[in-house]
Amino acid sequence: MMRQGIDGIFNDYPILPGFSSGGRLERVLRSGRFAVTSELNPPDSADPEDTFNRALVLSSVCDAINATDASGANCHMSSIGICALLTRAGYSPVLQISCRDRNRIAIQGDVLGAAAMGVHNILCLTGDGVQTGDQPGAKPVFDLDSVSLLQIIRSMRDEGKFNSGRKITSPPNIFLGAAANPFAPPYDWRPLRLAKKIDAGAQFVQTQYCYDIPMLERYMTVVRDLGLDKKCFIIVGVGPMASARTASWIRNNVPGVHIPDQVIDRLKGAENQKAEGKQICIELIQQIRQIPGIHGVHVMAYRQEEYVTEIIADSGVLKNRIIDQLAAARFNALETQTTRYKSA
Repeated sequence: MMRQGIDGIFNDYPILPGFSSGGRLERVLRSGRFAVTSELNPPDSADPEDTFNRALVLSSVCDAINATDASGANCHMSSIGICALLTRAGYSPVLQISCRDRNRIAIQGDVLGAAAMGVHNILCLTGDGVQTGDQPGAKPVFDLDSVSLLQIIRSMRDEGKFNSGRKITSPPNIFLGAAANPFAPPYDWRPLRLAKKIDAGAQFVQTQYCYDIPMLERYMTVVRDLGLDKKCFIIVGVGPMASARTASWIRNNVPGVHIPDQVIDRLKGAENQKAEGKQICIELIQQIRQIPGIHGVHVMAYRQEEYVTEIIADSGVLKNRIIDQLAAARFNALETQTTRYKSA
C-alpha cells in the first residue's frame, strides 16, 4: 500500500535556481529552516514491512531518513534496497555509500540507479574496517575514500561523465553529503578536514554524536572563521544514552565518540537513567540549535525509532516550522500520543 510520505505532506518549499537535487532535505536547508534527520537502522529481514513500519514512525518528524550501509561492518538489508522501498512509499531517504564493500565501477552504477529511483541525497563515507564487524574474514575493497567518492559523484552530476570520462546521457540530480567528527583528535585538524570535503563536493555534513557543547562551540568558531558554514550545511549528531554503563562502554569501545565525565556522572545520579538520557539528548538539541552556523540535528538511537520520535517532539525544534495543516495535525496527534504514553 502506498503511504503518503515526507515529500507528500510538505510541499511548501520551492525548488529555486541553483538547487542540485530538488529533494526535500535540500529545500528545507536552503529555505533557512532547522532540519531534522534520523537513521532507519536496516532490518535483518527480507520483509519490506519491517522497513515501512520503522520509516512510518520517523516520517512525521524527519526531513530525511538515512539508510545506513552495513555500519560497523555488519550485514543487514542494503542501503540501496531500503532507499528503493522508501522512495516507492514517498519518503525522502539519504543513501549512505561506504567505500569498504564496492569499487568505483559498482558505486557509480549504484548512484545512477538510486537517482533513477528518486533518491536525492547521498552521504559519502570511507567506511569501517571489516575487522570491526561480525565477518572479519570478508575482503575489504576501499578502492575510494570519502573524498575521492565525493569528487566522482560531483563530476557525474555537474560534468555529466563517469570517472573514465565517458558521457552520462542523464546525469544524477544529487545533494551530496559527508560525515564529520569535531570530537576526535587532532581537534585543530577537524575544520581543515571539513574544508577538504567541501572542496571535494560536500554540500551538507552529518557529524558524530555530540555530548560536549563547549567542544562543539570551539569547533564551530573555527568553522565560521573559515567561512565553511556558508559553503556547507552542518547537521550535528545527537542520541540518547540508556544508562551510565552504556555511556561508559561506548566511550571506551567506540572510536570517535567523546562523552564527558559530567554526562556519565549525571546518568549515574539519576533514579531513572533511561529517562535522564532522553532528557540530556533533548537539552543537547535545544543548545545546538542556538549555535550560529549549525543548520540541523541528526538524531540516532539504534533500533529505537519510536524513542527518536519522542525526543524530536519533546525538543520543540519543529514547532515553529510546520505550517502545512495536514503535517501540523499529524504532529499534534504525535504530541498527544506522547503525552498519553507518559501519563500511562
